[in-house]
Order: sequence, then C-alpha cells, then structure tokens
Amino acid sequence: MTGSENSWDRRYAQPDYLFGLEPNAFLVRQSAHLKPGSKALAVADGEGRNGVWLAQQGLSVLSIDNSPVGQAKARRLAESRGVTMAFEEANLETWSWPEAAFDLVAAIFIQFAPPALRARIFDGLQAALKPGGVLLLQGYRPEQIAYGTGGPAAPQNLYTEPMLRAAFAGMDILELRSHDSPIHEGKGHDGVSALIDLVARKHA
Repeated sequence: MTGSENSWDRRYAQPDYLFGLEPNAFLVRQSAHLKPGSKALAVADGEGRNGVWLAQQGLSVLSIDNSPVGQAKARRLAESRGVTMAFEEANLETWSWPEAAFDLVAAIFIQFAPPALRARIFDGLQAALKPGGVLLLQGYRPEQIAYGTGGPAAPQNLYTEPMLRAAFAGMDILELRSHDSPIHEGKGHDGVSALIDLVARKHA
C-alpha cells in the first residue's frame, strides 16, 4: 500500500483479517488465465488473501505491500494453507517495477493512489508483464461513494470505463465490465458495490 504506512498497519493490527480470508470473487472467476508454474505478482496484497489463493493454484507468487503488519498476517495465512510464496515490502510511490517478469498481475482494489501516482502504477503494471501476460484488475466506480460499503472516499481515485480503456489502450482488452454486485470480504468490503472489472493481455 501507499500513503501512510502506519494507517495501514493500524488497520491490519486487529486479530481478524480486515478483508477476510477468501480470495476476491472476480479473481476466482478468472481462473482460466491461471497456469500452474507461471509467475504472478499480487499488487498491494495486504493480508495476503489473493496472493495465497494464487499460490494454492500452483503459481509462483510475489506478494507486495507497504504494511509489514499486513505481510506478517499474509505469511501466517500462507503457512496455514500450506503454500510457499515470496513477499516484498514495497511502497508503490518508489518501487522499481520489474520489466517483463510476470505472466499474471493481480491488482485488486488498489485505489489508494491519487491520479498522478495511479498513472505511474498503471504503467508499472503493464511493464511488469511478460509479452502475452494477463492483467486482472478490479476496482470501484464513482457510484461506490453513495453505497459506502468499502473503498476510498476520494472520487478522483475511482475508475470509469473510459479511464481504464485509455490507460490500457496499449493492451488487448479482453473484458471491461461495470456492474453493481454484492461482495462480502471481511469488514472492509461488505455489501452491494459499484464495481468495474478489467482483463487485459499484453501484446505478444
């Protein structure tokens, strides 16, 4: 995560997992893109629910986050699920994105970033993919603020279809879908939510 590290440490410093133990439903629905033995990057993976699930599917996973408290919980979750994965403490304001290193990048609810930083992160997501690699991204649309069931309070941090289509114009967009759906991911995300899903492939 970016922003105040201490704020995320405080949020994760509860016994329960803030966003639950189970993987994001959109991520699970994209299981056809997961190939055992391939390399995956779980961006701003927090307490590890998504990265651990990817490891359970047989992928070689690097889980990055800015909160050591969250990563400690992610390590415990990985151990409890019997999987091995790599962790790196990473502030996305300064992290050097590896070039063409991953077959899959999962960026689930990473909307802590204001527009200028978001643009750099979006560039990094694409750079980190190998040719033919797949980006799985889910976030909230501006309508989410009225729902109040999770996500940032800053409208400028939220996604729209034109924004994502423009940001990832250099990729093959396989799916771009806006929908209102209930999600139940711990205390952090709970209730009907204004969601947007992106699946995109880097040109081979």
